[in-house]
Amino acid sequence: MLMKRLLPLLCCAALSAACATTPAPAGGVWVGAWGGSPAPAGPTSRGFENQTVRQALRITAGGSYVRIRFTNEYGEKPLKVGAATISLAGPDGLPAGAPVAVTFAGQAGASIPKAAAMLSDTIALPVKALDQVSISIFLPEATGPCTCHVLGVQTVEISGPGDFTRAGFERKETSTQRPFISALEVVPATPTRAIITLGDSITDGYQSTIGANRRWPDVLAERLRKAGLDRSVVNEAISGNRVLGYGQAMFGDAAVARFDRDVLSVPGADWLVVLEGINDIGQGGDARPSAEVLIAGYQQIIERAHAHGLKVYLATLIPFEGARYYTEAGEVIRQKVNTWIRQGKGFDALIDLDAAIRDPSNPKKMKAELQSGDWLHPNDAGYKIMGEAIDLKFFR
Repeated sequence: MLMKRLLPLLCCAALSAACATTPAPAGGVWVGAWGGSPAPAGPTSRGFENQTVRQALRITAGGSYVRIRFTNEYGEKPLKVGAATISLAGPDGLPAGAPVAVTFAGQAGASIPKAAAMLSDTIALPVKALDQVSISIFLPEATGPCTCHVLGVQTVEISGPGDFTRAGFERKETSTQRPFISALEVVPATPTRAIITLGDSITDGYQSTIGANRRWPDVLAERLRKAGLDRSVVNEAISGNRVLGYGQAMFGDAAVARFDRDVLSVPGADWLVVLEGINDIGQGGDARPSAEVLIAGYQQIIERAHAHGLKVYLATLIPFEGARYYTEAGEVIRQKVNTWIRQGKGFDALIDLDAAIRDPSNPKKMKAELQSGDWLHPNDAGYKIMGEAIDLKFFR
Protein backbone atom coordinates (compact mmCIF):
# COMPACT_ATOMS: atom_id res chain seq x y z
CA MET A 1 0.00 0.00 0.00
CA LEU A 2 2.83 2.38 0.88
CA MET A 3 4.54 1.68 -2.45
CA LYS A 4 1.30 2.43 -4.31
CA ARG A 5 1.13 5.81 -2.58
CA LEU A 6 4.79 6.56 -3.22
CA LEU A 7 4.86 5.45 -6.86
CA PRO A 8 3.43 8.69 -8.34
CA LEU A 9 5.92 10.72 -6.29
CA LEU A 10 8.81 8.55 -7.39
CA CYS A 11 7.76 8.85 -11.04
CA CYS A 12 7.49 12.61 -10.72
CA ALA A 13 10.94 12.80 -9.14
CA ALA A 14 12.36 10.69 -11.94
CA LEU A 15 10.90 12.97 -14.58
CA SER A 16 11.84 16.09 -12.54
CA ALA A 17 11.32 18.91 -15.00
CA ALA A 18 8.41 17.16 -16.69
CA CYS A 19 6.48 17.27 -13.44
CA ALA A 20 7.74 20.64 -12.20
CA THR A 21 5.49 23.67 -12.29
CA THR A 22 6.68 27.19 -12.96
CA PRO A 23 4.72 29.68 -10.90
CA ALA A 24 4.38 33.28 -11.99
CA PRO A 25 6.44 35.79 -10.01
CA ALA A 26 4.66 37.12 -6.93
CA GLY A 27 1.63 39.14 -7.89
CA GLY A 28 1.75 38.13 -11.55
CA VAL A 29 -0.34 35.88 -13.78
CA TRP A 30 0.62 34.12 -16.98
CA VAL A 31 -0.99 35.15 -20.27
CA GLY A 32 -0.56 33.52 -23.67
CA ALA A 33 1.46 35.73 -26.03
CA TRP A 34 2.13 33.41 -28.98
CA GLY A 35 0.97 30.01 -30.18
CA GLY A 36 2.00 27.42 -32.74
CA SER A 37 -0.22 24.35 -32.56
CA PRO A 38 1.76 21.13 -33.14
CA ALA A 39 0.80 18.31 -35.46
CA PRO A 40 2.07 14.80 -36.23
CA ALA A 41 5.01 14.36 -38.56
CA GLY A 42 4.21 14.40 -42.25
CA PRO A 43 6.07 13.59 -45.47
CA THR A 44 8.15 16.77 -45.22
CA SER A 45 8.95 16.45 -41.51
CA ARG A 46 12.56 15.90 -40.59
CA GLY A 47 14.69 15.07 -37.60
CA PHE A 48 17.78 16.64 -36.07
CA GLU A 49 20.95 15.32 -34.46
CA ASN A 50 23.83 17.31 -32.89
CA GLN A 51 22.37 20.51 -34.37
CA THR A 52 21.10 23.87 -33.20
CA VAL A 53 17.73 25.10 -34.44
CA ARG A 54 17.04 28.84 -34.26
CA GLN A 55 13.59 30.30 -34.84
CA ALA A 56 12.02 33.74 -34.46
CA LEU A 57 8.50 34.54 -33.37
CA ARG A 58 6.58 37.72 -32.69
CA ILE A 59 4.82 37.99 -29.36
CA THR A 60 1.63 39.97 -28.77
CA ALA A 61 1.96 40.84 -25.09
CA GLY A 62 4.83 42.32 -23.10
CA GLY A 63 6.21 41.94 -19.61
CA SER A 64 9.36 41.21 -17.62
CA TYR A 65 9.08 37.43 -17.52
CA VAL A 66 8.44 34.76 -20.13
CA ARG A 67 8.30 30.99 -20.36
CA ILE A 68 8.26 28.62 -23.32
CA ARG A 69 6.20 25.49 -23.92
CA PHE A 70 8.31 22.82 -25.61
CA THR A 71 6.50 19.99 -27.32
CA ASN A 72 7.23 16.36 -28.06
CA GLU A 73 3.55 15.49 -28.22
CA TYR A 74 3.88 13.46 -31.42
CA GLY A 75 7.41 12.24 -30.79
CA GLU A 76 8.24 8.58 -31.19
CA LYS A 77 10.66 8.65 -28.25
CA PRO A 78 11.86 11.05 -25.51
CA LEU A 79 13.25 14.33 -26.85
CA LYS A 80 16.64 15.38 -25.50
CA VAL A 81 17.14 19.14 -25.23
CA GLY A 82 20.82 19.77 -24.59
CA ALA A 83 20.54 23.53 -24.13
CA ALA A 84 18.28 26.41 -25.11
CA THR A 85 18.44 30.19 -25.07
CA ILE A 86 16.15 33.09 -25.88
CA SER A 87 16.99 36.64 -26.91
CA LEU A 88 15.37 39.67 -28.41
CA ALA A 89 15.41 39.66 -32.20
CA GLY A 90 15.49 42.34 -34.84
CA PRO A 91 12.97 42.88 -37.65
CA ASP A 92 14.82 40.25 -39.68
CA GLY A 93 14.27 37.68 -36.92
CA LEU A 94 17.98 37.36 -36.12
CA PRO A 95 19.15 37.65 -32.50
CA ALA A 96 19.66 41.28 -31.51
CA GLY A 97 20.29 40.93 -27.78
CA ALA A 98 22.31 38.84 -25.38
CA PRO A 99 21.12 35.23 -25.13
CA VAL A 100 19.40 34.27 -21.89
CA ALA A 101 19.52 30.67 -20.71
CA VAL A 102 16.33 28.62 -20.77
CA THR A 103 16.26 26.12 -17.92
CA PHE A 104 14.05 23.25 -16.79
CA ALA A 105 13.70 22.77 -13.01
CA GLY A 106 17.00 24.64 -12.75
CA GLN A 107 18.80 22.42 -15.25
CA ALA A 108 20.28 23.51 -18.58
CA GLY A 109 18.69 20.64 -20.49
CA ALA A 110 15.78 18.27 -20.28
CA SER A 111 14.38 15.01 -21.56
CA ILE A 112 10.80 15.54 -22.70
CA PRO A 113 8.88 12.28 -22.56
CA LYS A 114 7.24 10.78 -25.60
CA ALA A 115 3.79 12.32 -26.23
CA ALA A 116 4.41 15.09 -23.70
CA ALA A 117 4.94 18.83 -23.50
CA MET A 118 7.10 20.70 -21.00
CA LEU A 119 7.17 24.27 -19.73
CA SER A 120 10.48 25.97 -19.17
CA ASP A 121 11.31 27.73 -15.94
CA THR A 122 10.44 31.41 -15.61
CA ILE A 123 12.87 33.49 -17.69
CA ALA A 124 13.67 37.09 -16.76
CA LEU A 125 13.51 38.85 -20.15
CA PRO A 126 11.84 42.26 -20.56
CA VAL A 127 9.76 42.22 -23.75
CA LYS A 128 7.16 44.48 -25.33
CA ALA A 129 4.06 43.58 -27.30
CA LEU A 130 4.94 43.00 -30.99
CA ASP A 131 8.60 42.37 -30.16
CA GLN A 132 10.29 39.52 -31.96
CA VAL A 133 12.28 36.99 -29.95
CA SER A 134 14.72 34.35 -31.14
CA ILE A 135 14.81 30.88 -29.56
CA SER A 136 17.78 28.55 -30.08
CA ILE A 137 17.57 24.85 -29.20
CA PHE A 138 20.50 22.42 -29.21
CA LEU A 139 19.41 18.86 -30.00
CA PRO A 140 22.34 16.56 -29.19
CA GLU A 141 20.68 13.23 -30.00
CA ALA A 142 18.68 11.99 -32.97
CA THR A 143 15.16 13.35 -32.49
CA GLY A 144 13.25 11.29 -35.03
CA PRO A 145 10.60 13.11 -37.10
CA CYS A 146 9.84 16.35 -35.30
CA THR A 147 6.70 17.48 -33.56
CA CYS A 148 6.31 20.61 -35.64
CA HIS A 149 3.97 23.40 -36.50
CA VAL A 150 4.11 22.67 -40.20
CA LEU A 151 3.36 26.12 -41.61
CA GLY A 152 5.52 28.58 -39.69
CA VAL A 153 5.63 31.28 -42.41
CA GLN A 154 9.00 32.14 -40.86
CA THR A 155 12.51 31.03 -41.81
CA VAL A 156 14.03 28.63 -39.27
CA GLU A 157 17.83 28.38 -39.29
CA ILE A 158 19.52 25.01 -38.81
CA SER A 159 23.21 24.69 -37.95
CA GLY A 160 25.85 22.16 -38.78
CA PRO A 161 27.11 19.94 -35.95
CA GLY A 162 27.34 21.58 -32.53
CA ASP A 163 25.78 23.70 -29.82
CA PHE A 164 25.36 27.29 -31.00
CA THR A 165 22.74 28.39 -28.52
CA ARG A 166 25.07 31.15 -27.28
CA ALA A 167 26.82 31.95 -30.55
CA GLY A 168 26.10 32.86 -34.11
CA PHE A 169 26.43 30.24 -36.80
CA GLU A 170 26.46 29.92 -40.53
CA ARG A 171 23.22 28.21 -41.34
CA LYS A 172 23.55 24.94 -43.20
CA GLU A 173 19.84 24.48 -43.86
CA THR A 174 16.57 26.36 -43.47
CA SER A 175 12.97 25.35 -42.93
CA THR A 176 9.62 27.03 -42.55
CA GLN A 177 8.36 24.40 -40.10
CA ARG A 178 8.52 25.26 -36.40
CA PRO A 179 10.07 22.39 -34.44
CA PHE A 180 9.48 21.58 -30.79
CA ILE A 181 7.90 24.81 -29.47
CA SER A 182 4.17 25.46 -29.26
CA ALA A 183 3.64 28.46 -26.98
CA LEU A 184 5.22 31.44 -25.30
CA GLU A 185 3.62 33.01 -22.25
CA VAL A 186 4.39 36.24 -20.40
CA VAL A 187 3.67 37.85 -17.06
CA PRO A 188 2.33 41.14 -18.41
CA ALA A 189 3.26 44.48 -16.92
CA THR A 190 -0.34 45.69 -17.24
CA PRO A 191 -3.55 43.62 -17.04
CA THR A 192 -3.79 41.74 -20.33
CA ARG A 193 -6.25 39.17 -21.64
CA ALA A 194 -5.82 36.83 -24.60
CA ILE A 195 -7.77 36.26 -27.81
CA ILE A 196 -7.41 32.79 -29.36
CA THR A 197 -7.88 32.32 -33.10
CA LEU A 198 -8.80 28.75 -34.04
CA GLY A 199 -8.66 27.77 -37.68
CA ASP A 200 -6.92 26.27 -40.69
CA SER A 201 -4.43 27.56 -43.29
CA ILE A 202 -6.42 30.75 -43.86
CA THR A 203 -5.79 31.70 -40.22
CA ASP A 204 -2.31 30.13 -40.31
CA GLY A 205 -1.36 32.64 -43.03
CA TYR A 206 -0.63 30.31 -45.92
CA GLN A 207 0.58 32.26 -48.99
CA SER A 208 1.40 35.36 -46.91
CA THR A 209 4.93 36.78 -47.08
CA ILE A 210 7.41 34.65 -45.11
CA GLY A 211 8.81 36.46 -42.08
CA ALA A 212 6.58 39.51 -42.48
CA ASN A 213 3.81 38.69 -39.94
CA ARG A 214 0.96 39.43 -42.34
CA ARG A 215 -1.54 36.79 -41.27
CA TRP A 216 -4.94 38.24 -40.38
CA PRO A 217 -4.43 37.55 -36.64
CA ASP A 218 -1.18 39.58 -36.91
CA VAL A 219 -3.14 42.47 -38.39
CA LEU A 220 -5.66 42.20 -35.56
CA ALA A 221 -2.88 42.24 -32.94
CA GLU A 222 -1.37 45.38 -34.47
CA ARG A 223 -4.74 47.15 -34.52
CA LEU A 224 -5.42 46.27 -30.88
CA ARG A 225 -2.10 47.72 -29.78
CA LYS A 226 -2.57 50.84 -31.88
CA ALA A 227 -5.96 51.31 -30.20
CA GLY A 228 -4.33 51.05 -26.77
CA LEU A 229 -5.99 47.75 -25.87
CA ASP A 230 -3.93 45.32 -23.79
CA ARG A 231 -5.00 42.20 -25.65
CA SER A 232 -2.75 39.42 -26.91
CA VAL A 233 -3.60 37.28 -29.93
CA VAL A 234 -2.66 33.59 -29.78
CA ASN A 235 -2.91 31.92 -33.18
CA GLU A 236 -3.90 28.26 -32.81
CA ALA A 237 -4.46 27.47 -36.49
CA ILE A 238 -3.14 24.41 -38.32
CA SER A 239 -2.98 24.34 -42.09
CA GLY A 240 -5.26 21.67 -43.57
CA ASN A 241 -7.17 21.36 -40.30
CA ARG A 242 -10.86 20.50 -40.09
CA VAL A 243 -13.56 21.00 -37.49
CA LEU A 244 -14.58 17.33 -37.50
CA GLY A 245 -12.58 15.32 -40.01
CA TYR A 246 -9.03 14.10 -40.46
CA GLY A 247 -6.82 14.41 -43.51
CA GLN A 248 -3.08 13.93 -43.72
CA ALA A 249 -1.36 13.54 -40.35
CA MET A 250 0.44 16.89 -40.66
CA PHE A 251 -2.99 18.60 -40.84
CA GLY A 252 -3.39 17.81 -37.16
CA ASP A 253 -6.18 16.51 -35.01
CA ALA A 254 -9.66 17.81 -35.74
CA ALA A 255 -10.56 21.04 -33.95
CA VAL A 256 -12.99 19.27 -31.65
CA ALA A 257 -10.20 16.84 -30.69
CA ARG A 258 -7.45 19.40 -30.10
CA PHE A 259 -9.72 21.94 -28.42
CA ASP A 260 -8.66 21.33 -24.82
CA ARG A 261 -4.96 21.49 -25.65
CA ASP A 262 -5.02 24.43 -28.05
CA VAL A 263 -7.76 26.55 -26.52
CA LEU A 264 -8.43 25.71 -22.89
CA SER A 265 -4.73 25.46 -22.00
CA VAL A 266 -3.98 29.06 -23.06
CA PRO A 267 -3.68 31.12 -19.86
CA GLY A 268 -5.49 34.42 -19.57
CA ALA A 269 -7.87 33.80 -22.47
CA ASP A 270 -11.24 35.57 -22.61
CA TRP A 271 -12.20 35.28 -26.29
CA LEU A 272 -12.23 32.64 -29.03
CA VAL A 273 -12.52 33.52 -32.73
CA VAL A 274 -13.31 30.52 -34.97
CA LEU A 275 -12.76 30.49 -38.74
CA GLU A 276 -12.77 26.86 -39.79
CA GLY A 277 -14.77 24.39 -41.84
CA ILE A 278 -13.82 24.97 -45.46
CA ASN A 279 -11.55 21.89 -45.40
CA ASP A 280 -14.36 19.75 -44.01
CA ILE A 281 -16.38 20.86 -47.05
CA GLY A 282 -13.62 20.73 -49.67
CA GLN A 283 -11.43 17.83 -48.57
CA GLY A 284 -14.25 15.58 -47.47
CA GLY A 285 -15.23 14.58 -51.01
CA ASP A 286 -18.26 12.33 -51.05
CA ALA A 287 -17.86 11.88 -47.27
CA ARG A 288 -18.06 15.62 -46.57
CA PRO A 289 -20.31 16.48 -43.62
CA SER A 290 -23.67 18.06 -44.22
CA ALA A 291 -24.19 21.64 -43.11
CA GLU A 292 -26.17 20.31 -40.14
CA VAL A 293 -23.35 18.03 -39.01
CA LEU A 294 -20.76 20.79 -39.40
CA ILE A 295 -22.97 23.18 -37.43
CA ALA A 296 -23.23 20.56 -34.68
CA GLY A 297 -19.42 20.60 -34.55
CA TYR A 298 -19.42 24.36 -34.07
CA GLN A 299 -21.99 23.98 -31.32
CA GLN A 300 -19.70 21.57 -29.48
CA ILE A 301 -16.88 24.11 -29.61
CA ILE A 302 -19.20 26.90 -28.46
CA GLU A 303 -20.56 24.91 -25.51
CA ARG A 304 -17.11 23.83 -24.35
CA ALA A 305 -15.74 27.35 -24.63
CA HIS A 306 -18.71 28.88 -22.80
CA ALA A 307 -18.31 26.33 -20.01
CA HIS A 308 -14.87 27.81 -19.37
CA GLY A 309 -15.98 31.43 -19.52
CA LEU A 310 -14.79 32.24 -23.04
CA LYS A 311 -16.78 34.45 -25.38
CA VAL A 312 -17.07 32.89 -28.83
CA TYR A 313 -17.11 34.77 -32.13
CA LEU A 314 -17.77 32.75 -35.29
CA ALA A 315 -16.47 33.99 -38.64
CA THR A 316 -18.28 33.24 -41.88
CA LEU A 317 -16.46 30.95 -44.32
CA ILE A 318 -14.84 32.92 -47.13
CA PRO A 319 -15.50 32.15 -50.84
CA PHE A 320 -13.57 29.38 -52.58
CA GLU A 321 -14.84 29.07 -56.16
CA GLY A 322 -11.80 28.44 -58.35
CA ALA A 323 -10.00 26.44 -55.65
CA ARG A 324 -8.77 22.96 -56.52
CA TYR A 325 -11.40 21.27 -54.37
CA TYR A 326 -14.35 23.55 -55.15
CA THR A 327 -17.66 21.93 -56.03
CA GLU A 328 -21.15 23.31 -56.35
CA ALA A 329 -22.31 20.84 -53.70
CA GLY A 330 -19.65 22.21 -51.35
CA GLU A 331 -20.75 25.77 -52.09
CA VAL A 332 -24.30 24.89 -51.05
CA ILE A 333 -22.98 23.66 -47.70
CA ARG A 334 -20.86 26.81 -47.25
CA GLN A 335 -23.86 29.03 -47.88
CA LYS A 336 -26.02 27.07 -45.41
CA VAL A 337 -23.30 27.29 -42.75
CA ASN A 338 -22.86 31.03 -43.32
CA THR A 339 -26.62 31.58 -43.12
CA TRP A 340 -26.65 29.83 -39.74
CA ILE A 341 -23.67 31.88 -38.52
CA ARG A 342 -25.35 35.12 -39.61
CA GLN A 343 -28.37 34.19 -37.50
CA GLY A 344 -26.06 34.51 -34.49
CA LYS A 345 -27.74 31.93 -32.29
CA GLY A 346 -25.95 30.41 -29.32
CA PHE A 347 -22.67 32.30 -29.58
CA ASP A 348 -21.60 35.83 -28.73
CA ALA A 349 -21.08 37.59 -32.07
CA LEU A 350 -20.41 36.95 -35.74
CA ILE A 351 -17.53 38.28 -37.82
CA ASP A 352 -18.55 38.45 -41.47
CA LEU A 353 -15.26 37.80 -43.25
CA ASP A 354 -17.12 36.41 -46.25
CA ALA A 355 -18.73 39.84 -46.80
CA ALA A 356 -15.37 41.57 -46.36
CA ILE A 357 -13.52 39.64 -49.05
CA ARG A 358 -16.03 38.34 -51.59
CA ASP A 359 -16.47 39.70 -55.11
CA PRO A 360 -19.81 41.55 -55.25
CA SER A 361 -20.23 40.54 -58.89
CA ASN A 362 -19.68 36.85 -58.04
CA PRO A 363 -20.10 36.15 -54.31
CA LYS A 364 -18.81 32.60 -54.77
CA LYS A 365 -15.33 34.04 -55.38
CA MET A 366 -12.91 36.28 -53.56
CA LYS A 367 -12.07 39.60 -55.13
CA ALA A 368 -9.33 38.79 -57.64
CA GLU A 369 -6.90 41.33 -56.18
CA LEU A 370 -7.22 39.78 -52.70
CA GLN A 371 -6.54 36.12 -53.56
CA SER A 372 -3.10 34.53 -53.72
CA GLY A 373 -3.50 32.60 -56.96
CA ASP A 374 -5.18 29.44 -55.74
CA TRP A 375 -8.59 31.05 -55.11
CA LEU A 376 -8.65 29.55 -51.62
CA HIS A 377 -6.10 31.58 -49.69
CA PRO A 378 -5.92 35.37 -49.56
CA ASN A 379 -2.70 37.24 -50.31
CA ASP A 380 -1.18 39.83 -47.97
CA ALA A 381 -3.76 42.41 -49.07
CA GLY A 382 -6.59 39.95 -48.47
CA TYR A 383 -5.37 39.02 -45.01
CA LYS A 384 -5.12 42.74 -44.20
CA ILE A 385 -8.74 43.26 -45.22
CA MET A 386 -9.78 40.34 -43.02
CA GLY A 387 -7.87 41.60 -40.00
CA GLU A 388 -9.33 45.07 -40.46
CA ALA A 389 -12.89 43.75 -40.78
CA ILE A 390 -13.05 42.71 -37.12
CA ASP A 391 -14.73 45.25 -34.83
CA LEU A 392 -12.41 46.00 -31.91
CA LYS A 393 -15.39 46.69 -29.66
CA PHE A 394 -15.69 42.92 -29.30
CA PHE A 395 -12.53 42.95 -27.17
CA ARG A 396 -13.06 45.99 -24.98
